[in-house]
Amino acid sequence: MVGQRSNNGWVIWVSLILALVLSVGPVPSFMEIGRPLWLALFLTYWTLALPHRVGMTTAWVLGLAEDVLYGTLLGQNALILALITFLVLTLHQRLRMFPMWQQCLVLLVVFGLAQLVQLWLNALTGNRPPTLVFLLPALVSALLWPWVYAALRGTSRRLNVN
Repeated sequence: MVGQRSNNGWVIWVSLILALVLSVGPVPSFMEIGRPLWLALFLTYWTLALPHRVGMTTAWVLGLAEDVLYGTLLGQNALILALITFLVLTLHQRLRMFPMWQQCLVLLVVFGLAQLVQLWLNALTGNRPPTLVFLLPALVSALLWPWVYAALRGTSRRLNVN
């Protein structure tokens, strides 16, 4: 068993690039306000599953890529993703033991905090988004967590990512 070391780290990066594409892909205008935080969801899964491979540096680099894709203030999304990753790493051992519904609730709080920081940063730069509707992506993302978790876990087990 010692000789069976998988080198499927490319799966992590492909899934994170897929999350970036989902983040900027076109959706109908009525769904735009509740667009899930795809990159945050995928990054949360990989941080929980493989904290030794995906961490703060990965979050920062992906956040900068998301800043470039969105055309926002450079470092804004990097800060948000680093905050999410920090909170997930801090709660790592507890989150892994929680049942799925409790994971959803904890991630609702984490994503909600991230959205509030983003609201604060937008207010500092002069962009005023709608009021509490700004928290809708956090709710949608928390509700999507069980499916994202199941899909990525199945993929990582099938391809022996470790």
